[in-house]
Amino acid sequence: MSNADYIITDELQQAVDAALTLERPLLVKGEPGTGKTQLAIEIAQRIDAPLFQWHVKSTTRANQGLYEYDAVSRLRDSQLGDERVKDISNYILHGVLWDAFTSDQRAVVLIDEIDKADIEFPNDLLQELDRMSFNVYETRETITAKQRPLVIITSNNEKELPDAFLRRCFFHYIEFPDKPTMEKIVAAHYPSIKQDLLKSAMDVFFDLREVPGLKKKPSTSELLDWLKLLIADDLPSEALGSDELRTVLPQMHGALLKNEQDVHLFERLIFLHKQRNR
Repeated sequence: MSNADYIITDELQQAVDAALTLERPLLVKGEPGTGKTQLAIEIAQRIDAPLFQWHVKSTTRANQGLYEYDAVSRLRDSQLGDERVKDISNYILHGVLWDAFTSDQRAVVLIDEIDKADIEFPNDLLQELDRMSFNVYETRETITAKQRPLVIITSNNEKELPDAFLRRCFFHYIEFPDKPTMEKIVAAHYPSIKQDLLKSAMDVFFDLREVPGLKKKPSTSELLDWLKLLIADDLPSEALGSDELRTVLPQMHGALLKNEQDVHLFERLIFLHKQRNR
């Protein structure tokens, strides 16, 4: 079943369709909190496909997505006289791409935050993603995709990706939602929210994102958290200070401002505003 809370814009749907038609990985960039990771989950649900998720870390190596040979376990078992050591395949650990390639049903693969890994990581996957196959040297077998999976790759632009890798992807940048789109997202999560509260909260949220010098602008997920708090406390719209954003911090601003530098910046702007208006 599809997640009714997730809104796919026409542009994003066109990008998914293009990647499927071209049989290329879909590289998705955008601000944190714009739903890049959730996109793969949503697409898998919509087309009723198995989803294989690979969340990349700074220490992740490309071969981990294919397979790993557990030599340590094999050595330990050999010392214990375990019969399993006679078959090396007992010590081959399948990676995400192995499972996706051997799936009987066309799969969706999420390679999440690829830019966190070493700069060579994307290039190390080029051949496997192009050929949709790879060799297992320890067992001398080749794993080939039964059906080409839809590969969705996300990046937060922490590192530039190699040109050779970019050429093999269809690229889409998820723009931060405008007010009408954001209202649809909020309505999907909180269909019974009071409209005057929603309007005031939206004004505060988008004005806050325009404050110059913020280290981290509040994202969609943070807006949803903030609204959940406002609804739980049943605050009236006038309590948000939507008309006084330059003179007071928003109610429960800890859901929106996530570091002390931004809180201090906002307090400084409020102080300067009050000084000018004395």
